[in-house]
Amino acid sequence: MIEWAMGDNTLRVTDADNTELSVHGETLVVDGPGPDIPRPVDETVVVTTDELRFPHAVTYACSLSTTAQHELDPDGTPLSLVPDEYVVDIDAEIKTYLRFSGSATISKAGGYEETVVTFPERTRVIVGFRSRHELPTETITVPDSPTELATAISHLATAHKTDSPDRTYPTLRGHPPLLERGDHLEIPDTVREKRIDTGIELLVPADYETLYVIAPLAYYLQATIVPFDARGIESNEPTLRSTNGPIETQLSSMPKLERDVEQLLRKTFFLDCLVRNVGPHGTDLAELNVLDALGVDAQRLYTAPPRERLAAYLDVPYGAIEHRLPDWHLSTYVAPAYDTVEALPFLLDRMSMIYMPQTSKLEGKELVERSLEDFYRAGRSLENADTRGAMNGAVASVDIVKPDLKTGRVHGWLADGVPIDVFNTTPEAYHNRLEYIEGPSSTTSICIVLNDPEMACEHDDVANIYRQRSSELSMDVTVLESLTSSELARVFEADHDFVHYIGHCETDGLRCTDGSFSTSNVDESNAQTFFLNACGSYYEGVDLIENGSVAGAVTFQEVLNEHAVKVGSMFAKLLVHGFSFERALRLARRRIMMGKDYAVVGDGTHSLVHGENQLPITITLEELDGEPSRYFVTFDCYSTRATGSYYYPHTEENEFAYLSGTQSNMTLTSSEVATVLKETDASVIYDGDVYWSNDIWSHFVQ
Repeated sequence: MIEWAMGDNTLRVTDADNTELSVHGETLVVDGPGPDIPRPVDETVVVTTDELRFPHAVTYACSLSTTAQHELDPDGTPLSLVPDEYVVDIDAEIKTYLRFSGSATISKAGGYEETVVTFPERTRVIVGFRSRHELPTETITVPDSPTELATAISHLATAHKTDSPDRTYPTLRGHPPLLERGDHLEIPDTVREKRIDTGIELLVPADYETLYVIAPLAYYLQATIVPFDARGIESNEPTLRSTNGPIETQLSSMPKLERDVEQLLRKTFFLDCLVRNVGPHGTDLAELNVLDALGVDAQRLYTAPPRERLAAYLDVPYGAIEHRLPDWHLSTYVAPAYDTVEALPFLLDRMSMIYMPQTSKLEGKELVERSLEDFYRAGRSLENADTRGAMNGAVASVDIVKPDLKTGRVHGWLADGVPIDVFNTTPEAYHNRLEYIEGPSSTTSICIVLNDPEMACEHDDVANIYRQRSSELSMDVTVLESLTSSELARVFEADHDFVHYIGHCETDGLRCTDGSFSTSNVDESNAQTFFLNACGSYYEGVDLIENGSVAGAVTFQEVLNEHAVKVGSMFAKLLVHGFSFERALRLARRRIMMGKDYAVVGDGTHSLVHGENQLPITITLEELDGEPSRYFVTFDCYSTRATGSYYYPHTEENEFAYLSGTQSNMTLTSSEVATVLKETDASVIYDGDVYWSNDIWSHFVQ
């Protein structure tokens, strides 16, 4: 669903996920809804203008008469288009296409922060929009039967909008149908009709463990899962095959099947990302030389049927590309049971790997040692640690365990136990997210609660951060202090997108002026997200998720006041610039010794708002030994929501794009670093601490 409104020379576009896009033009006039264009779009409008200004975005133009493609150089050199029929692709937070006749110039402005399309005179333009995140439109009912679940999973790939390598673009993968538990398998006719027969099958034993692990591969390949007992097949090993040849590949049984699925999915997805570049949406990827080294014929495979393309990929040894694969973005560890089947569509929507959950005990002081290991790795020193105590009362005890983590930058946990280094989620968290998507608000409501005057420093910092950001986004910031139990209950029951609680938590709940307040007493939490920056707030956060919230940050045990301030301030900065809860907290907790005392509950992939960049950016700076004023710079761009996207590091010498999850490295002078930080909204890791680019760029000016 796309909604648009015009005002102050700006076309404001919003999708169902509350993503916003502003298109500005001094002479812009909207003439009304528009006709279809030769691109997948949700909505079109017709405008007349001589200039359109977009937020920074990768942009290229395709001639409709010659099919020639022209890309706006990432160094900012203007792209001049001679008179012709064009479709211009603008890869903004809401995918945008411009169709027009004539000439135009596309350029960067405002220090790379804007993409500007200029026409020599007022021109009629059809503007098409496509939402990146769609609501599921159908529901499949599935009984407690692995055989029936196999059929249901085989229909979830109907969300793909293509079976070509372009399905690696996140905008061409919609949300899978929901799974609902019931007595009988019921698949809507609309789902059956949309299903594509790719001729690819996965023969597997009919058990929940195998089906959960195989689901991401089946979903991406648009394969049919065939349980052995469904066709009377006698086999001990899962098999990947095509119905008419040439594929017949034996896979391992559990638990080694996890490794086989991981390698197959990563290899297939990566090669599709490279092959897609011969299509109409290609770009200069740094990884493209892999195809030449492997002898892969991208021109042939781009238009080949899915099973032929897969057969060619299977001939590529995993070891030949393993060192070039982007980091996989997300892995979720799921209890393989009927109780968790409803979470599967949400995990597949995020293209998550799925593994079986395994844990071990944290021995002795291992939690402290692992926290300090991360702290020292960041280049920090204990000399600046604040040893001031944070609590007066008893803190709820959490039995923390150590998870066996596999491939992934971000890890989710949907099973028993409370592990470190993961976000602890539930099926309810994902369904709660749908409730907020279906009822989007034009303004993000933030409520800050200060229930401990000793922590006023954090209160002042985060209030300023949220208010500064409200000048750029539609935010309504409320600050409350010294609340009673009933007043705090009303805060969580009211419609807020984010509640930032600053105070203390004891075994009976969050401390208030008249005692303690337990979030389990909230009939319905209407706080979409939250941060309970208080000692031992884990269980209070879990109760909020069970009562209606989507995601939140919590603590496992006592935290120092000064550490809470450091984490809270940086977490606020990252959150309002589009970082997901898990990634924002992971970065923010690097600032303190006991960072592993902090965790995320609910859907850690969820974001409060959308930032200027489609992919949140982290830049790491390391001064080179013996070379003063020269730095080794690493760009790290990935998202649990946009797997398959790419990014451009905007430096003077760079010519290439990089796939999401691939880090790019370069050496820059101090003045070049200053320019990059000034022109890029990013988190910055430097000298053992985490900063925001706008706060630190002047440090490098010479």
